[in-house]
Amino acid sequence: MTGAVISKRVGDCLYVTLSRPDKLNAFNAELVEGLHGAVQMAADVEARAVIFQGDGRGFSGGFDLSALDDESDGDLLYRFVRVEQLLQSVAHAPFATIACVHGPCYGAAADLVAACQSRIGTASARFRMPGAFFGLVLGTGRLAALVGADHARQLVQRAKPFGAEEAVETGFLTAIVEDVEWETWIEQRMAHVRMFDAMTYANMSARQRVNTRSTDLETLVNSVTSSSIKARIQAYVSSLNLE
Repeated sequence: MTGAVISKRVGDCLYVTLSRPDKLNAFNAELVEGLHGAVQMAADVEARAVIFQGDGRGFSGGFDLSALDDESDGDLLYRFVRVEQLLQSVAHAPFATIACVHGPCYGAAADLVAACQSRIGTASARFRMPGAFFGLVLGTGRLAALVGADHARQLVQRAKPFGAEEAVETGFLTAIVEDVEWETWIEQRMAHVRMFDAMTYANMSARQRVNTRSTDLETLVNSVTSSSIKARIQAYVSSLNLE
């Protein structure tokens, strides 16, 4: 594990905490690779569930753009591909995946939440997927499968964040659960998961999921390489600064 991600095994569950609180747990390369490592660790130790949480004042501010000026289009392509591969590994995990969200959860972080089987958030949770505003298409197939094509289109076109109540109404969140009640909710969920042996649960999960691996990756790469992704992100960030 890297310093940006803290993993703790509790019984048959692996708790994975995004831990860059001073940067609102933004997805830099270290954090993304740490999440890859955590998902692999869960498979290696045969965990029955991975629970994702964020340290500090929110779940995550999304993709880290703090070093954008020093990155090339190729650097950014690689980083976005690694995020997509992470989302795929979570979405197709043979074990239960649970996201517990408080505060801001934007961009790639919201896509991580959408990739999980169960998604709970506090009343303070709020979500935004700004990628479409600079031409990035990330995880849209999974999102559409989760909430339906119409809701997915509305959510990615939102200029302002949507809150926990709307997230539940659209199916983006499973339930609103305050953080003091997370452990009780998780244990109830795990009681259901443990009703099945690991292989049966994995097989059931595989039958229930929509496989959009190749199309999601192809769509992502096409959206990044259609023109300079760096220039598009810079223009988007500049537009925010003018508001």
